[in-house]
Amino acid sequence: MSDLQKPNADGVDSAIDDLEDEQPLDSKSAPENRAEEGPFDADEANPARPYVDLGGLKILPREGLHLRLEVEEGTNRVVAVGLDYAGSTLQVQAFAAPRSTGLWHEIRAQIEDQIIKQGGTSTAREGTFGPELVGEVPVAAGATADASSSRLARFVGVDGPRWFLRGVIAGDALTNPAAELAIEELFRSVVVVRGSQPMPPRDLIPLSMPKTAATAPPTTSA
Repeated sequence: MSDLQKPNADGVDSAIDDLEDEQPLDSKSAPENRAEEGPFDADEANPARPYVDLGGLKILPREGLHLRLEVEEGTNRVVAVGLDYAGSTLQVQAFAAPRSTGLWHEIRAQIEDQIIKQGGTSTAREGTFGPELVGEVPVAAGATADASSSRLARFVGVDGPRWFLRGVIAGDALTNPAAELAIEELFRSVVVVRGSQPMPPRDLIPLSMPKTAATAPPTTSA
């Protein structure tokens, strides 16, 4: 992720600015019960659970869950994990972070800035995992027959011990309470394996192909 300027556009929800007035941008953002309820650090995860091991992330399989690996075109590097579940999609990525400070407050502002630059709108709110964004972005011309359509997504983030986990939610979970709870529980069950190697903050924690065949063929991310 590249550093971006904080958004400064008329009509944008001021909730994030209010939050930033109350706490530093580099403070950690996470549920109070994160260590007990997730998302988990590798040292906090239940070793008896049958996780799908993707290197930097571990995913707990469940009935109806379809897992996809998103691969960067040209490098064949796995850059994200896509999870299809409960009529919804959840994309997760984990990044290295400082030990004592967080990334989500700053990254959230950058996501909002990107949405606005694309001609979309964003709403800041307090959610299950803390501050989050719901963004609506126009679909690029030629991507759909309906030129007036847009894409709606919910952006959540959690600062953990030396890592930051971002989730992007779309589909039924944005409008259906039961699907929303199912996706939130899925996000909470994710395990981040930061490792002990030095990494600059914001570097993607490396992902790898699983040792199990429980995944779909990788998809390409430009």
